Amino acid sequence: MKRFTAILLAAMLVLTSACAFADARTFIVGFDPDYAPYSYMGDDGSYTGYDIEMAKALCEKLGWTYSEYAVNWDTKDLELNAYACDCIWSGFTINGREDDYAWSYPYVDNSQVILTRADTGITTVADLAGRVVGVQVATSALELLEGELSSIRDTFADLTQFNSYLTAVTELQAGAIDAIAIDIGVAQFYVNSYADLVILDETLATEQYGVGFRVDDTALRDEFNEGLMSLVADGTYAELAEKYGLSDFICLTAE
Repeated sequence: MKRFTAILLAAMLVLTSACAFADARTFIVGFDPDYAPYSYMGDDGSYTGYDIEMAKALCEKLGWTYSEYAVNWDTKDLELNAYACDCIWSGFTINGREDDYAWSYPYVDNSQVILTRADTGITTVADLAGRVVGVQVATSALELLEGELSSIRDTFADLTQFNSYLTAVTELQAGAIDAIAIDIGVAQFYVNSYADLVILDETLATEQYGVGFRVDDTALRDEFNEGLMSLVADGTYAELAEKYGLSDFICLTAE
């Protein structure tokens, strides 16, 4: 009888463990692999950045298993809707895309700015006339220059699109382009990394970042938001922002 009871208890333990495993969520974060300081390859060969560390902290807070998926930014919608990932979390602009995703709370205030070399003589947006300007494909900066600010774009000698801002910055330093339309947090990262780069005082636009989920994943988004606000409340949100030089841009406060 004792042996039967022990076997029964062992079986129940295995079943309970299996159920717990089945109920555990693996949260797959889709991100741009070249979007420092939000998501990028660190010196140790693994991905890091503000969004990456926030994602890991959130998963720990909610008891989820963290998993990462580097997306092609130009095809991120296809990859998200094909369930390759659960969300897009990588300095992702809400403005202009409000109805395309189930959005998290906005967590960063962002500005679109111009990054250039100190020796170009470019000090204002008007100085971009006749110059070659770079931008990353499928970004809000590109949408802005092709839409609301098309009159400014029409003054450029050319608007060159790149798959990543890392490549654009390399081309800027090589003299292949004269300036880049870019998010301020990303621009600041490169200014801190390279002494020859500067940011113009003028901004092109202001916007906010959020985490984008499939439009019908509102329940997952809501659970995510609870975890996000927990990171705000315990200080993780602000501490990581300070680590990555983003303290001036974060916008959430503890309730």
